[in-house]
Amino acid sequence: MSHVYEHPASGATIDRGTVCPAEQSTAPPTITSEMVLRALRRIELPIPKLGVQPPGGKTLVNLETIFSTEADAFTRTLTLVGQRVTVELTPASYTWHHGDDTSQTTDGPGRAYERGLPMGRYITHTYARADVTVRPTVTTTWTARFRTPSQGWQAVDGTVSVTSAPSAIRVVEATPLLVQTPR
Repeated sequence: MSHVYEHPASGATIDRGTVCPAEQSTAPPTITSEMVLRALRRIELPIPKLGVQPPGGKTLVNLETIFSTEADAFTRTLTLVGQRVTVELTPASYTWHHGDDTSQTTDGPGRAYERGLPMGRYITHTYARADVTVRPTVTTTWTARFRTPSQGWQAVDGTVSVTSAPSAIRVVEATPLLVQTPR
């Protein structure tokens, strides 16, 4: 007979009581959604890269500035309590922090500028103050599902999020200038 204590990653101690090793099942422990979510919060996930247009670290006040990022679904293989676990992660939402105390959340990653495409097809923000430097970021939130060799696909209850490094953008004011064009 043995007395068993479990020590999960949370730091708590769980008293599992007295067990007889001869009576213990040889079946592997069941992998739970909570176990997978804890593991996902500890592993390195892709860090989103924030795309901003116009390029060059400057934008104009009262002009729509375009934001985008790239995020594709991917699969990772983890080992939890000695078992191989396949995890599929899918981007679910993007929160755009504009750097001026405003933000917006979208379900798409945006897109880079394409000539002829209406502005309504982009993720944009218009800065209202000139002569400031803002530091926008994007946070990608991922949902996941997992499976083991003995379990079918199951949804992970919860999400994981990763935020990009900030980009410095100087918001400037343009001075209109009339020019004479040749006839």
